[in-house]
Amino acid sequence: MIVIDGTNAVLGRLGSRVAKELLKGETVMIINADKMIISGNPKNIIDKYLIRRQIKTKQRPELKPRYPRSPDRFVKRLIRGMLPYRSARGRAAYKRLKVYMEPPEEIKDVQPIKIPEAENKGIRKYITVLELCRRLGYNG
Repeated sequence: MIVIDGTNAVLGRLGSRVAKELLKGETVMIINADKMIISGNPKNIIDKYLIRRQIKTKQRPELKPRYPRSPDRFVKRLIRGMLPYRSARGRAAYKRLKVYMEPPEEIKDVQPIKIPEAENKGIRKYITVLELCRRLGYNG
């Protein structure tokens, strides 16, 4: 089992590394998912996700795609997009992924690792996952 600390890590870089480990057969736990960052202009990022949430069809608007508002489920859904989810191998890998906003009791004594290539190295324009989720309607 690999425990990864997501504090101040770029979400896309960390997500691709986690997806590779999941496909190898590892179980991965990500803690501090709400403190991860998405690089780019915050206004553009918020607009992109708000527009994505408004997509629906005229025939059956209740069947629109569902996007999570909670930071831990937001990160998990984003990593799902990096896996071959429609195959059995991808679904099995997705089941081995656990994402938490704070460390659960069973892994309090485990030292989490940091992914060096996913660290924020001088990125000036970014938004945290928690800020983005709050703009999308998360109240936690």
